[in-house]
Amino acid sequence: MKQKKVAIITGASSGIGFAITKKVLELGYEVIGISRTISNEDFKNKNFTPLQTDLTNQKEVESLSAKLKKEKDISLLINCAGFGVFAPHEELNSKTIFQLTTLNLTTPMVLTNAVLRNLKKNGGHIINISSIEALRSSKFSATYSATKSGLQAFGNALFEELRKFDVGVTTIAPDMTQSAFFKDLNFDVTQKEDEKLLPQDIAYAVEHILNVRDGVIITEYTLRSSKFGIRKKKRGE
Repeated sequence: MKQKKVAIITGASSGIGFAITKKVLELGYEVIGISRTISNEDFKNKNFTPLQTDLTNQKEVESLSAKLKKEKDISLLINCAGFGVFAPHEELNSKTIFQLTTLNLTTPMVLTNAVLRNLKKNGGHIINISSIEALRSSKFSATYSATKSGLQAFGNALFEELRKFDVGVTTIAPDMTQSAFFKDLNFDVTQKEDEKLLPQDIAYAVEHILNVRDGVIITEYTLRSSKFGIRKKKRGE
């Protein structure tokens, strides 16, 4: 009997996470999609299971981790949930700093800890969605960049730890991607196709990462638009 393949995907209800979830379902995985608002209506697929969790809440993350430890067929973890705040560092309040650090860095490490034994048994893969900001220094991005750089470092070190267990670890660093990520920010992507990424671009990268031949691991994957573009929002947008 063919072994069941289960994927855990955080941030599955919108944007990059939504596109990745659709792609992973197409690849034949059973997907447990996690976000605060996710439901069966998001995908209407018999192989999709929603799991509503606030991934910035320590108690809820610990409860989720306990559930995932019992799922023996996990062969893929994609840490996609995240958000950004871009402002002078002194203008951030402590709650925002804690939430950024928790969602973008701490929760992925905790969930990885929860599923790692089963990933080792199943020869699985971990994919962390980082950001281009992990690879460069931009003003007003200190805390966000720190969380994404930390995720990058976590993935690279974990790869070295897991090589002998046939567990792949990949960090994807996308450039600005058209999604709800910018909803509460004062800037957004432009309408020009060569100045932005689409969520599907990152989903195709996931497919590529999972389909390389046995014995090869893509550890870092950077996606950039061919040209740089940014749009400042008008007041009231």
